[in-house]
Order: sequence, then C-alpha cells, then structure tokens
Amino acid sequence: MSDIILKAENISKQYRLGTVGSGTLRDDFKRNWAKLRGMEDPFLKVGAVNDRSQKSTEDYVWALRDINFEVKQGEVLGIIGKNGAGKSTLLKILSRVTAPTTGVIKSRGRIASLLEVGTGFHHELTGRENIYLNGAILGMQKAEITRKLDEIIAFSGCERYIDTPTKRYSSGMTVRLAFAVAAHLEPEILVVDEVLAVGDAEFQKKAIGKMQDISQGEGRTVLFVSHNMASVRSLCSRGILLENGLVKLRGSIHEVVEGYLSIPNNRSTSKKPNYKWLKIAKIALNNSLKSQELYNGEILKFNIEFQLLKEHQELAFCLCLYDESGGLVVALNTYHKNEDFFKLKKGFHNATIVLDKYILNNGFYIVDFFANDFKGNIYFQLENAISFNIVDDNVRRGEYFKKKWNGSVSLLPEVIILK
Repeated sequence: MSDIILKAENISKQYRLGTVGSGTLRDDFKRNWAKLRGMEDPFLKVGAVNDRSQKSTEDYVWALRDINFEVKQGEVLGIIGKNGAGKSTLLKILSRVTAPTTGVIKSRGRIASLLEVGTGFHHELTGRENIYLNGAILGMQKAEITRKLDEIIAFSGCERYIDTPTKRYSSGMTVRLAFAVAAHLEPEILVVDEVLAVGDAEFQKKAIGKMQDISQGEGRTVLFVSHNMASVRSLCSRGILLENGLVKLRGSIHEVVEGYLSIPNNRSTSKKPNYKWLKIAKIALNNSLKSQELYNGEILKFNIEFQLLKEHQELAFCLCLYDESGGLVVALNTYHKNEDFFKLKKGFHNATIVLDKYILNNGFYIVDFFANDFKGNIYFQLENAISFNIVDDNVRRGEYFKKKWNGSVSLLPEVIILK
C-alpha cells in the first residue's frame, strides 16, 4: 500500500478582480455553452500572474497555477512564502473550503483544518458549547467530543472561562480553544494556517509539541503554514516555497527556508554607495562568498578587503547578525573590543573579525555589514552581505533530556569554586 496520503495534481485557482460574478450575460453564456459541450472554460486562457504589488489591466488573476506535490503519511510539510503568494488559498482547496479551478486533490482519511481564528465559532455561545459546535463541523461525533472534553479544555488552558461566551475571549484564547479541538480530532491530516502567531509563547510551544506528537508519535500528517521560520524549521522536515501562485522551490526545509529568506524585499538588500575615499572590495565568511552550512564547533572568520584612498582616523566595522525570523542576535563592532579605531594609511587592507566556536547555536543567520565612525556616521552599508546556517556537531550540545537546545547564543560561563 502506498504511503502517499495526500496528492495535489495540477492545482490552479483563478479569481476575477473587482465585482463578484462574471459581469455580463455574454460571458455567462460563453461559460455555460463551453461547459455543455465538455470544453474548457474560455476565460481560463487569460489571467495575470498573482503579484499583489504590480498593477494589471487583466480582469482575471491566477492565485495558484499548476501546483503539484505529494505528502507521505506522518510527514510534516511546511508551506511558506510572502503575503499573497497563495498559501492560504492552497490550504482552503486542500481543506475543501473552496474548489480548484483546475486540477484534483486526492487524499486518504479525515482532514481537520485550522485556517483562521474563530472559524466555526459562534461568539454568543460559551466555550464549552463552541467545542461541541466546532467539533461537529470538523466531523466529530457528540460521544467522541464528550469523551475528550476534559482533555480539550485542559489543553486549551481556558478552564476558568469555559462557560463564558467566547465574544468575551481574547483572540489568543479563541485560537487556543480552536486548536485544542482540531488537535484532538485525531485526523489523518491536520492543516494549520498562520493562526499560532496569535497565541503566546507558552501556547506556541505547546501547540508545536502537540503537532510533533501527532506526526511522530501517532503517524499523522501535518501541513503547516507560518511566517515564523524558527517554528517551521523545528517542526517540518520538508517544505514548499510559493511565489506569486507558483511553486518556486521544494525540498528539505533548510533549502526552502534559505530560498525564502533570499527572496528580494523579504529583507532588503540595499547598498549605500561608497565614500570616495573608501572602497569595499570583498566581504567573505571563512573565505567563501556563498551561503554555506557550518558546524557550531567551527571558528567564524569574517574577512573584509578594502581600499583607502586617504588616511582616515576614525574607521570601524560592524557586523549585525540576524536570525531567520529577523531578530537581531548580536552586533559585532570592532570599536567595542578596545575602542580604538583603525588608523590606516592609504592603500589596500584586510581586516578579520573572529567569532569563537560554540557561540552561535543551530539556525540560519543573515549578516548586515557597516563601515562607520564613533559618531554613527555610516560610510558604507550592505544588507544581506552574508548568510549561513549553523548545524550541531554533536560534540558539545547534541540533545539531552530528550530536548533540543534552543536560543541563538551559547556562552561559556566563568566558574569560580570556593574552597
């Protein structure tokens, strides 16, 4: 028996921009006449690419175009992309909320969907009543809901308010309750959109742990959409990158996340022109200009080759390291070491900024580069100058206590033993 539990074949979705409906009686007649003759809809031959940032004179747009993929049983598939890439549209088609314009979805087993906060909730009803309502919508029997009711309430963390109308719930409490119902449905396929961003850190950790248990322990399949790359990398094994309704990249989650982070305008790649007296020739990491994968046991050497066309008394370099979610991890400033700036003569020079091994934990990092002075004047800047991925060498960290070590920075403490 095949272990493929979900298969999408040539999935496309077209929308008409502007008013709802075909617009004219002539267009309706053409569509129906083609349908009666068993022919393709004549309006499917036109349509603009789904790029929300560009103007178009087309009346039709392809939200998705020729999407093909397979998902194995027990696999966690991450679907990522910028806003408007088609992620939510794809999940709605997979959940049978809307039908594809062309193509077919083949699946085995029950699909539970958590697409938007409060979907399937009636806010005049209490939390307890909404558990029964939402469970019924998702396909659960009343006896099944009753059997799991205490477990659902405990997982949601909303015990105190369970008999209060959900209109008085915060958005975080609502999504807690909705996820708790979907997670206890015991579906063969769980579809989760960007709703976990509403919950707090404690609930996100609990929800990700539950999805890991569902996929690894119970052998169920999860389709996960999120803009939080840390969550995607920790949860998913494989990914799909969507851009303008098309599949741009598919493969391991590391490759797909790296491809997502390299999309223009996801993080800007602006470059400030050199001052006439300063020329930056090269910025490299461990003698490489390309994105690379390094062990956390390796020393990181950022090499800068530059030229000075005049002597300068105040010149310092700064490397800002960002994690995959865009948060600043650390800024490495050459003047923070000894507060002495470079006092160099005219000519070509090399500078190396060294970051010791085992400082950075596992994860994907992006580096912005600056040349500046003590007053904050920036002579040169280059965003996305370098990107790299840190993986565990299993020498110093590994996995202990059945937990992965999280966080961006690992520091060695100074130990003082009093005798």
